Amino acid sequence: MAGSNQWEDFYDRHAPFYDRGSFTRHTAVEVDFLEDVLGLAKGTTILDVGCGTGRHSVELARRGYGVTGIDLSAGMLDEARRKAVEARVDVEFVHADATEFVAPNPFDAVVCLCGSAFTMVDLGGDADAHDRAILRNIAASLNPGGPFVLTTPNGYRRIREVETDDEGFDPVTMTQVREDDFRVKGAEGPMCYKERLYIVPELVALLEECGFAVESVWGGTAGRWGRRPVELDEIEVMVVGRRRG
Repeated sequence: MAGSNQWEDFYDRHAPFYDRGSFTRHTAVEVDFLEDVLGLAKGTTILDVGCGTGRHSVELARRGYGVTGIDLSAGMLDEARRKAVEARVDVEFVHADATEFVAPNPFDAVVCLCGSAFTMVDLGGDADAHDRAILRNIAASLNPGGPFVLTTPNGYRRIREVETDDEGFDPVTMTQVREDDFRVKGAEGPMCYKERLYIVPELVALLEECGFAVESVWGGTAGRWGRRPVELDEIEVMVVGRRRG
């Protein structure tokens, strides 16, 4: 796996406290919606890219699916494995960089949820190359015709929030560098991190370029998943597609 980057450090810091966030409180309802969208039989296989603390992976496994979760953060995976043990479910958790990981055996479905892996770029990295690599690896890890669900920060909202003198936002590259104000005892202080933001048309075009047929685009804010139009102030957008071929 590639060396540590800012996002790996960011999530290692946050791992023990991540599930205290209000956005993590609707896991069962979110998985209800995923089951409806994916339409898979019990026992089929699902890859969770950027699985974090495993809240969706563990709930999917509890419902009878064969789940593998990958994540860049060892700290987040420690929390995920603990959850799986507590829930008495079998989930394979893999410490991996999504820009490099291709499953040896393709899955029936793939999810990449809640701003995980996709768009999260190393400060010195090429944002577009990063996201293309992830999507192409996901396509290569998915059976032809298999469904893919992606949620990612809504670029429209971020643009509306940006002040004209915000030096951290680059409107040409649609990237934003921000400082994490979260403090962890023993840490060296705040860190900066970088995100690539998308508006819906370019997001759809990117998925199509990387081997997916996009079927739907909906509002994807955590806890409010549903077949409803994207709102300008939506926190996240959900894209549902299938691997072509």
